[in-house]
Amino acid sequence: MKTNTFLFWILSVFFFLESAGYTVWSLLDPFHMKVEWVGTLAMALCGILFALIAFFLGMQYRKQGGELPEDIQTANIDDGDTEVGFYSPWSWWPFAIGAGAALTFLGIAIGVWISFIGATLALVCLVGWVFEYYRGYFGR
Repeated sequence: MKTNTFLFWILSVFFFLESAGYTVWSLLDPFHMKVEWVGTLAMALCGILFALIAFFLGMQYRKQGGELPEDIQTANIDDGDTEVGFYSPWSWWPFAIGAGAALTFLGIAIGVWISFIGATLALVCLVGWVFEYYRGYFGR
């Protein structure tokens, strides 16, 4: 995690320098001679985003008290957490949610009426995925 933090700080500094360089370049352009705000702000906001991620990862690294077993090359698999999460390998609900999301974004690009169908499909599939273990053969 320490390496990730360092890499994100490098990216942040890079985008801040690129934003400044882009501003100077747009001012030196003989045809316009003014700041092109879209590119300047986009690169500055990318720098802010990477700085935010680097700050968060640095704080988490300090709170966890050092390296995690997942970050140590010589650690055994038993050194990590025993339970990472639970996922049903036979479930088709994630695929259906992805299809609903794809239809929703397709509707944004092509026609709004498709978005309503996709959002409804995604919502129904999300409810089905959440309540998968409350009905049928696997109900508890």
